[in-house]
This record gives sequence, structure tokens and C-alpha cells, in this order.
Amino acid sequence: MKKKYLTTAMLAAFGILASGAYAQSNVTIYGRVDTGIEYLTNANANKNSLVRLNSGTMNTSRIGFQGSEDLGGGLKAIFQLESGFKADTGAQDDTEFFKRQANVGLEGSWGRLVAGRSYTTTYDFILPFDPMGYSASYSWITGAAATGGRKDGMVTNLGDMLKYQGKFGAFKLGATYSFGEVAGSTSNNAKIDLGAGYENGPLRLAATVQRANGTANGAGVYDKTTIVHLAGDYQISSNLGIDLGYRNYKMTLATNAADKRSDFYWGGVTYKATPALTLIALLSYQDIKNVAANTDADPYMLSLRAKYALSKRTDLYLSAAYAKAKNGQKVGLSRDDANGFASNQTGIVGGIQHRF
Repeated sequence: MKKKYLTTAMLAAFGILASGAYAQSNVTIYGRVDTGIEYLTNANANKNSLVRLNSGTMNTSRIGFQGSEDLGGGLKAIFQLESGFKADTGAQDDTEFFKRQANVGLEGSWGRLVAGRSYTTTYDFILPFDPMGYSASYSWITGAAATGGRKDGMVTNLGDMLKYQGKFGAFKLGATYSFGEVAGSTSNNAKIDLGAGYENGPLRLAATVQRANGTANGAGVYDKTTIVHLAGDYQISSNLGIDLGYRNYKMTLATNAADKRSDFYWGGVTYKATPALTLIALLSYQDIKNVAANTDADPYMLSLRAKYALSKRTDLYLSAAYAKAKNGQKVGLSRDDANGFASNQTGIVGGIQHRF
């Protein structure tokens, strides 16, 4: 009986301590669940069409935890954990459970500094200029055109990183450094990312540059990728805005083969037809360079979306897109496709998304 009372007392004391500790912190569970019915043409090597229930067709499904603790003097400790999943099957979306984000750091009037895994500075600064909002389907802004095995897009996510971001009046600055963690070399496999942004009334601008070193070969030489972004948007009125962007991509290969180069352009319009209904159009074009004329794909894609808000957290949406490449080269609508199966593809998807 004494053991029973002792156990009860210990549990009660632990509960008091835990509730006291929790009261000093702020922890939030957040996420989104997104799924839709999609129709695709040229969905396999036989160029058959496909109808499927798909996850993340407007935005990828995810669940996350973020929190902060007030340390006094305007300083806070912060953390974030985030994992992706497939809403159509319930399967984990990534090979690592917290592959999207797993970081801890500090935040104050000077900005925030986190260590671990997170999105890159380029992703943070350029994503607001994607009218489709980092759609896994029907947007190439983050992943670029899936054509000929090339994805000349930005580096979106890194581990082993330190990331800083701060806002100073109308200006925003950011920097990311990912350690290569190779003995004997600080450059091998290392990555650095710098960004600057400006916002004044209806105008927003951003510029970023990424440098990603590959893993060295036996001769100690590695691929070097440099990616530059310029983007801007202007809110013409309370219900009409335009987005424009440009990316310059260059990969110098350790094999001394011809550099992989491309220029990527996009322009989009967002129109709020009613308080609940938003209409979006996005045109993307990639100019692939340093390839033979008869293999030059130079793909483009037109994407359209109608989004209807049932509430602040729940949207219905209907999206459609058409992509085409030159010279019979293959192309795909999704940023996650490696090649595509034909020189064109059409897709239509209707779905629902809930955020919590």
C-alpha cells in the first residue's frame, strides 16, 4: 500500500513539474492534408493515360511541431520538426522521418539562427514568388522542368546546416551554410546560400545565389553548381497581383564534360475574383544550353488553378497544366519526375486541402 501511495505521489509531482515546464514554452502542432483525383496523359512508356488518387497535388501533405521558449531580454529558444507523408496511402513521404525539417536555435531582435535540417535561404526567399505555392505538380519554379533527366532547379532543403535570417525595416537578409563533413577538406560537398529581399508597399523583390559542391572523385575534383535567382511581384490592386522570376543555372562537371547550363523564366498572375475564389495562371519556360541543337528540349508549361476557400483552413481546388518540349524530347508536369515519357503532357486535378 505504501508503494502505491509513493507511486501516486511521484506521478503527481512529475505532472506538476511537467505542467510548470510546459507553461514556460509554446509548442504548436501544425500541418496540411492534401489529396485530389488526377488525370494525366502520356503517363508511361506506352503513352497511356492515367487516373489516380494523388497526394499533395496543390501542396505536399505534412505534419510538424514547432515551439519556442522565452529566455528573457527579447531572446527565445526555438525548434522545428517536420515530416512529409502521402495522404492517399498514409505512407511516409521521405526516407528520413524528419527530412523536411529538424532544427533548433535562437531568435531575437537581430533575427534567427538555427542548426540542423531546414529549407535553404533560396527556398525561403523565392517561394513567395511562385503563384502555385510550391506545388508538387504543375510548377517548375523549385524543381525546374523534368526533361532529359535534368532538373536544373534550386536546392530546396539541406541537412548539417546553419541558417540565419533577419529583417531590418524594408530589407530581409539570409544565409545558409551546409557542412561538407569530409575529412581533410572544408569545400568537398559543402554548400552555401545567400539571399536579400526588399518589400515596400505593393512591391516585393528578392535575389539569391547558391553554390553547391559535389563529392570529390579520386582526383579530388568535384562538380560545382551555381544557381542565381531574381524575382519580384507587384500588387496592382487588392485583388490582382503579378509575379516574375528568373533563374540562371550552371553546373561545372568534375569529368570536364560540357557544363550544364540553362536559363529559366516564369510569370504569373493571381486574381481574387471573390473573397473565396482565387484564380491563378503561371507560364514557365526553360532555355537549356550547351546541348546539340537536335536534342535541345527548351520546354514550357502553362498552369492554371481555381481555388475556392470553404473556410480559412479548407480549400477546394481545380488545376490544369500543359507542358511541351522541342525536338521530340521528353517532358513531365511534375517537378518530381525524372524524365517524362513524351514530348508533351497534360494534367487535370481536382482536390481538397485542409490546414491545421
